[in-house]
Amino acid sequence: MPGHVTTDVIDSLGCRGSVEYTMGTFSYAIEIGDPQGQRYERIEALVDTGASYTTLPASLLRRLGVQPMGRRRFRIANGGTMVQEIGQTWIRIDDEAYIQLVVFGPEDQALLGAFSLEGFGLAVDPLGKRLVPVEGLLM
Repeated sequence: MPGHVTTDVIDSLGCRGSVEYTMGTFSYAIEIGDPQGQRYERIEALVDTGASYTTLPASLLRRLGVQPMGRRRFRIANGGTMVQEIGQTWIRIDDEAYIQLVVFGPEDQALLGAFSLEGFGLAVDPLGKRLVPVEGLLM
């Protein structure tokens, strides 16, 4: 399909699948912290509003001392499902940091997902390839 890239992945249980990305997306520098919020590592993450949660390389999360707190099943772009470990740790975007749910992902995958974007009060400007602040709703 024009404008799309498909990447093969293997989940934490060894099941194979593929993930499809839309071309024209963009990466954004974020920092991932240890559970105490004292040590951070910078990573370029693909901004992906189609992903529920932020997915990060499992080795990065483990190096920072993030422990899995469970497993969750996820639907992937090809219609299949995969089970991945989840945890929580600090994510810093620009000057703000919050504890977020994260998915322990493959080594070549860093996605900034919708849950984190909403938690930071950010929306995506796909033309300007930037994150923009938005008001939250309390209705």
